[in-house]
Amino acid sequence: MSRPAISARGLSKSYRLTQRQAHDTLRDAIENAARSSLAAIRGVGRSHAAQAPTDATLWALRDVSFSVEAGEVVGVVGRNGAGKSTLLKVLSRITPPTEGEAEIRGSLGSLLEVGAGFHPELSGRENVYLNGAILGMRRAELKRKFEAIVDFAEVERFIDMPVKRYSSGMYVRLAFSVAAHLEPDVLVVDEVLAVGDNAFQQKCLGRMEEVSREGRTVIFVSHSMATIQQLCSRVLLLKGGTLAADGPPASVVATYLSEVTHTSRGPIDVSQVPRGSAEVPPIIRSLALCDADGIPSGVFGPQDALVIEFVVEPPFPLREPRLAAAIEETSGRRITTVASYFRPEGLSEISGRCRVRCTIPRLGLGTGQYLLSVSVHDKYLGTLDSLENIAAFDVEWRNDFGTGEPYHSFYGPVLTPSRWEQADLDEDPVLDLESERPGGR
Repeated sequence: MSRPAISARGLSKSYRLTQRQAHDTLRDAIENAARSSLAAIRGVGRSHAAQAPTDATLWALRDVSFSVEAGEVVGVVGRNGAGKSTLLKVLSRITPPTEGEAEIRGSLGSLLEVGAGFHPELSGRENVYLNGAILGMRRAELKRKFEAIVDFAEVERFIDMPVKRYSSGMYVRLAFSVAAHLEPDVLVVDEVLAVGDNAFQQKCLGRMEEVSREGRTVIFVSHSMATIQQLCSRVLLLKGGTLAADGPPASVVATYLSEVTHTSRGPIDVSQVPRGSAEVPPIIRSLALCDADGIPSGVFGPQDALVIEFVVEPPFPLREPRLAAAIEETSGRRITTVASYFRPEGLSEISGRCRVRCTIPRLGLGTGQYLLSVSVHDKYLGTLDSLENIAAFDVEWRNDFGTGEPYHSFYGPVLTPSRWEQADLDEDPVLDLESERPGGR
């Protein structure tokens, strides 16, 4: 019996969280030391002993065990902060586990951060060789694959230009292309398929499918449930650093979505929901899904209006704010996106706490459950806040056509209005074949 390609036994990883004040400069450290000494002389330190700095321990992973057979493609899902990236770093030998062990059989390649190791002053050609070497590719292998890498990235004309002059799209395309041409036995991939434009994302997805068909073992982290179900034969669900579920994609994804979505029966407080980035404090404070009368609801009919009510509070004025909402099926397939910047009038500057309503006059969806993702952008600053699959609502069949016709799933998720007209013809038109021939009458 063959041994697994990956064996993880009791993997745990802890980090110490200190509450001591950080010092950006030597001057800060000296000033703080002087204050502490003065306080000690005056007896303040003894009288406030309970306020002394303390350390706490965070377990990013806790007793995680699993095995992956050679050739399996395994997805990893979970909320932000669930331990997904930490697991991949431990498997990739970037950070050691605090407890337990992970055994990898065969060569290992990691796509954890697209563009890591690129030097802005070097040309695209030089960065291909530099980044490839960092990722473990030999020079002969890079020379053999160079044309394929450049062709995949679609940057042939600019390959000898310093990458500091590349657009962000060109930069990430070239970086992903180098990483995508690794040929390890085990490939560990963190959310890197959301790079470039939509056409290039599809190209990346196709490349990952090729890798899986070649029989390589893949561990893949993504927030896209559609991609997870398309690529993976098995899914692990992490929750609070522990392994909460391990099984077929459909059932594990359903479990995950049931935990992270809120069925809207009133305003949803999302201010404390973990985000992917901590660079900007949460801007979306609450959400509500309402009917045409402004009453919160979690159930709608195909012909009903849906009102999405945002309460936002940016930490600084947004000169040209852009809000968007996407509706997806529970499988992760996106149905539609609505956005303030699709309308010429857009939104005016938001400088404080503000309520924004988006009205979809007619849902036009078939019966079933749907998921809502929302985001806030600024024209000049990019994406500032994003919540994936944060709310759920149901559409129940109500035949508004007066025919009593039932709904069938094979009709599809979108119900599009149509007009049908009929007219009797007195007689069938007769085609004059002779006149249609060359040289005819």
